[in-house]
Amino acid sequence: MASVHESLYFNPMLTNGVVHANVFGVRDWVTPHKMALLVLLSELGRAGAQLGLLERRRLNRLLLPLLQGPDMALSRLRKAIEECCPHLAGSVHVRLKLMAEGELKDMEQFFDDLSDSFSGTEPEVHKTSVVGLFLRHMILAYNKLSFSQVYKLYTALQQYFHKDEKKDGADESEMELTNPEELDGEMEKEELDGPLREEEIACSGPLSQKQAEYFLSQQASLLKNDETKALAPASLQKELNNLLKFNPDFAEAHYLSYLNSLRVQDVFSSTHSLLHYFDRLILTGAESKSNGDEGYGRSLRYAALNLAALHCRFGHYQQAELALQEAIRIAQESNDHICLQHCLSWLYILEQKMFDSCVLLEHSVNKSLHFGLPYLASLGIQSLVQQRAFAGKAANKLMDALKDSDLLHWKHSLSELIDISIAQKTAIWRLYGRSTMALQQAQTLLSMNSLEAVNVGVQQNNTESFAVVLCHLAELHAEQGYFAAASEILKHLKERFPPNSQHAQLWMLFDQKIQFERAMNDGRYHVADSLVAGITALNSIEGVYRKAIVLKAQNQMSEAHKLLQKLLIHCQKIKNTEMVIRVLLSTAELYWRSSCHTIALPVLLQALALAREYSLQYLASETVLNLAFSQLILGIPEQALNILHIAIEPVLAHGAVLDKGCAMFLVAKCQVASAASYSPQKKIEALESAILNLNEAKTYFAKVDCKEQLRDVLYFQARLFHTLGKTQERNKCAMLFRQLHQELPAHGVPLINAFK
Repeated sequence: MASVHESLYFNPMLTNGVVHANVFGVRDWVTPHKMALLVLLSELGRAGAQLGLLERRRLNRLLLPLLQGPDMALSRLRKAIEECCPHLAGSVHVRLKLMAEGELKDMEQFFDDLSDSFSGTEPEVHKTSVVGLFLRHMILAYNKLSFSQVYKLYTALQQYFHKDEKKDGADESEMELTNPEELDGEMEKEELDGPLREEEIACSGPLSQKQAEYFLSQQASLLKNDETKALAPASLQKELNNLLKFNPDFAEAHYLSYLNSLRVQDVFSSTHSLLHYFDRLILTGAESKSNGDEGYGRSLRYAALNLAALHCRFGHYQQAELALQEAIRIAQESNDHICLQHCLSWLYILEQKMFDSCVLLEHSVNKSLHFGLPYLASLGIQSLVQQRAFAGKAANKLMDALKDSDLLHWKHSLSELIDISIAQKTAIWRLYGRSTMALQQAQTLLSMNSLEAVNVGVQQNNTESFAVVLCHLAELHAEQGYFAAASEILKHLKERFPPNSQHAQLWMLFDQKIQFERAMNDGRYHVADSLVAGITALNSIEGVYRKAIVLKAQNQMSEAHKLLQKLLIHCQKIKNTEMVIRVLLSTAELYWRSSCHTIALPVLLQALALAREYSLQYLASETVLNLAFSQLILGIPEQALNILHIAIEPVLAHGAVLDKGCAMFLVAKCQVASAASYSPQKKIEALESAILNLNEAKTYFAKVDCKEQLRDVLYFQARLFHTLGKTQERNKCAMLFRQLHQELPAHGVPLINAFK
């Protein structure tokens, strides 16, 4: 189940996706790239009515990122303009060529002519517009240059233009040596890439204040909403180091470096950047200017709070507790109730890691509602629901609590928490074994995201909630035998959450588990054993459990029993009830295989009591099926049939295909065993009914390619057909059994001693 406290990290950079870079002391200056933009604006004004409405609209959409973004190569700029208006791109190129190959007075005259854009009763550009402000900044910056600086600018413009000319010449020579088909493929690829990819916009020098703000706001927003579209960790760190080289006191760059280090789980660099952020924030006085005398103390307490969150994220709970105590002390001295509520939420998380207490969480929810903090209150409610789910509370009460939190979300437009709530519901239904309800909730979230596909920032479709829902969806499809669909979902997850992203471990674990189940169904135990190491690296408890399953399948009973007993003690200690029940069921199966049928009964009754106490309906049904199998072995098939009718309905409604097949196979075995005391006519009817159930079980097993179970069903069917005197059907089943038996030799275990 997904953690709902990831969003409690205090993020001073993001307010509606905008970075407040108020300490970057570099003014705007003229560069060759900005001169090219000035030429573009000048030619755009000259074109006037000659441009069509569609072309003008494309250029207007292109201008804003060009004006705000960092400098780029002339070839890249020209390509972006050509995609909007090829005629205008040619005019810009000619104008730059005349200026670069002319004299210094041509550049001087160009800047003098720019002022004419504001003259007249109906000027081409309004002074207060985005374009007007840019023109005025550039004119003012140019007028402040000395003669030597003007000459350096003119030289830089010539180099900027001639560098592009040389590149074009090299490209033309490559065209002559390149296959036309390969050239077409490369051009198609470039067209698909789009005009302004962040990977191709490099910060080649010191950025102005506006460029730095735009770059940081864009990257911070992408890291929060869609990590795959942000720069790669190494590339982003390189750009941030470039920014800090020219201004080491740029606090927000340090904070973005902190977020970037968290992506790659670099504890040293993230701590270093976080401390530098708050140090620079205090030294520059940025907080004091915006918050008065409280600014200094506010920075200190939020610095301690963020440090506590960082240590908690990396599992350093004692260091996190010390930092949290410091934050609480400073917040109490300053009477900062908002900070204290954040501290209380993190205190609950630490208590949850080390102890088991929900008193702090209930107190946090009440206080958050009192102080008007709906975000914290909702997170607290969802954490409380998560804890109650693990404690075995009824599903209807949990859904009522989540309904109350949903009211808060819709009332305050907390779109991210709406996604978290739906993902929480999906995980709760999966925990209780209601796969149909889980599938419905997963589809709800996916449908919500597809409604607003235009605005990536709004739909939040690259968050942990989306990853959790897709992982559950993949597992649900795999359980029903739709492995191709599950593979497509996992492929989509790999594209959306690359291996270096922070939520990649979710799909990695589910991918390994699905591969493991397929290998076990197919009888390839050596392949399943090789996957155990990968599962253990992502989840140690799951890895140990699956290692025991492999050992059991390989008839290494004593080793499997030792492993299961150690895992049982550990899971009881950490109160992982779901895994405790699964371990007890596997232990009971070991006793069956060792012919200790009476010892298995108390183990199964203990598992059933736990499943019912914690409202784990599907596990309870599975346990009843195991009890029915025990009764069959002990010679009371009639009683086994009676309890099977109680347990089989949830399995057929919500169970995996393999479990459905095992249940129907067990019903057929019980029917055959009970028929021994029937009259001849009634016995024939019972055997024919058992054959029908075996056909259904065979269909289920074939769907998941479970060859060992198919072999057992065919053997059983052949014996029944022989008893009924149906020779042709018997021979057909015998032939299919022989083919599978040669492919999968028996391990010396009697068929009757294996339920699954």
